Amino acid sequence: MATALVYLITIMAAALASAAFGAELTSDYYSETCPDALSTIKVLVDAAILSQPRMGASLVRLHFHDCFVNGCDGSILLDDTDDMIGEKMAKPNNNSVRGFDVIDTIKSAVNTVCFGNVVSCADIVAVAARDSIVALGGTSYDVLLGRRDATTASIDDANNDIPTPFMDLPALLANFDSHGLSLHDLVVLSGGHTLGYSRCLFFRSRLYNESNTLDPAYAASLDERCPPSGDDDALSALDDTPTTVDADYYQGLMQGRGLLHSDQQLYQGGGGDTDALVTYYGENPSKFWEDFSTAMVKLGNLSPLTGDEGEIRENCRVVNQG
Repeated sequence: MATALVYLITIMAAALASAAFGAELTSDYYSETCPDALSTIKVLVDAAILSQPRMGASLVRLHFHDCFVNGCDGSILLDDTDDMIGEKMAKPNNNSVRGFDVIDTIKSAVNTVCFGNVVSCADIVAVAARDSIVALGGTSYDVLLGRRDATTASIDDANNDIPTPFMDLPALLANFDSHGLSLHDLVVLSGGHTLGYSRCLFFRSRLYNESNTLDPAYAASLDERCPPSGDDDALSALDDTPTTVDADYYQGLMQGRGLLHSDQQLYQGGGGDTDALVTYYGENPSKFWEDFSTAMVKLGNLSPLTGDEGEIRENCRVVNQG
């Protein structure tokens, strides 16, 4: 009983310190309040990817789509209610974003090892993305922690804020700039498409309206998977190695093998700034790993809730009651 009381006091003290000092995230945020949190997340992420290798890409994408809508606050995890239509049904997310069950499993396990509701859902999403990258061959990096969870979500904000696969380069640059991200960040973070797949719905127009910019053999292989109409959910890999973090994504762009219109916009063969960066990372995989890690930290720092903002949700799908 005495040990439990001391532990509770430690947790409360950390919470008060967070409220007092506010906005700074730190890599050791849970070192006192829940030292087993990060190792628990890693074990469960590794298990999920071992069971389903696609899940790694899904967890990375979940972090991207969370952070692009009002910051990295776990709002993407909230289910709809009678009073709120959240982000899950937004066009970029509906029938596309996955991994919610994995986050539920992680949250339950972390609550157990932490003896209570200590680790935010937003932090779990950020750590799960990093652990997915490492599990699939990428470079590790220190995730800064201390985010708190949003108590609301907005389908309109998700529809407006998440970049779409149909955007031209100027629209992509404007979107990233609105989030405080640079042209360089755009090219590096787009390298997240080294992992995962896209639905036919999102690349059909590129296949049939932009065939002159596609490598012919690649176009023929896509035609077999994605007809002019129907089969919206048919999947195709975003690069040749969709479960490995490597430079194949950039090499594919240089060969006219970008699956999505927005991907191929980064390399148009005209020698522009994005062309130069795509070429650089295609030829220097180790620099991609290094810079991708830096960019992921920057992404994870987008407008977090800290201190007494938001809450730490007991269940990632719903706001706390009472």
